[in-house]
Amino acid sequence: MSSNDEGLEKGALLLLTLGADEAAEVLKQLGPREVQKLGAAMASMQAQPRERVEGILDELIAYADKGSPIEADHEHIKAMLTKALGDERATHLISRVLQGSDTAGIESLKWMDAPTAADMIKNEHPQIIATILVHLEFDQAGDILKHFTDRLRNDVLLRIATLDGVQPVALKELNEALTRMLSGASAVKKTAMGGVRHAAEILNFVGSAAETAILDNVREYDPDLAQKILDEMFVFENLLDLDDRGIQTLLREVQSDSLVVALKGAPPELREKIFKNMSQRAAEMLREDLDSRGPVRLSEVEAEQKEILKTARRLAEEGQIALSSGGGDDAFV
Repeated sequence: MSSNDEGLEKGALLLLTLGADEAAEVLKQLGPREVQKLGAAMASMQAQPRERVEGILDELIAYADKGSPIEADHEHIKAMLTKALGDERATHLISRVLQGSDTAGIESLKWMDAPTAADMIKNEHPQIIATILVHLEFDQAGDILKHFTDRLRNDVLLRIATLDGVQPVALKELNEALTRMLSGASAVKKTAMGGVRHAAEILNFVGSAAETAILDNVREYDPDLAQKILDEMFVFENLLDLDDRGIQTLLREVQSDSLVVALKGAPPELREKIFKNMSQRAAEMLREDLDSRGPVRLSEVEAEQKEILKTARRLAEEGQIALSSGGGDDAFV
């Protein structure tokens, strides 16, 4: 079990020990992804010995006793992120983390499944839809795109790729479209969102068929822009660019069953790189699993590859590995 999985399980177990009211107060402080993960972990939780519950509570008490409460300071957060990620990579993350009420109107979308969210916004102007999607996580935006018509999907992605920022008036229109009130719009500065890289990140999650159709449409509009988007996309084969230490770090976070399915669609050189960074015994077992596994649907292979890519992006954001896309040597997170 990875450290993240263990932490999730501990959090779920801790919530189960609380009363419904107390657990609800904790969940109110979390985002949709965290609530979904904790909810799934609680639903699948097996009976646990009392000693383990007591151990987790002891850990919590020891942590709380270490010192005084820590207060958030935006300037400190900005400085810390910039030092860790560099100016360019930190800018986008800072704008997402510290925006506050500027994008309050889209918070409800983050709690919806893709079909519901797509149905809610599909009749808005494509520029409004593009503005909405650049405020969502890349995979959620990609899932929503899948539920649009081909024409709308192509139009929206093109607008995302050519978006060079979000002005206060666009944020106001966004919130009006979602029937939410935006506070302090006049003081909002232009937010660095959208652009080629953002479009590429979303395309990473729409699936190969839709991805090809969208890029063909962009190519008709602007061949150079289509190539720039393609260059920025990070696909499974780009794991070849990871150094050995990065591969080893990634493998520690990936379940063996997921890896077997993902590698069914991987080129031989990537397979060999994976084998090389495993123990001899583990590599032999993986080879045997690959040989014994029958045909796997392409959709299953793509799904597992995207899950591994999500893990790779998370590790890159944490500074544990360095990713690069097909377009150059710059880090891509």
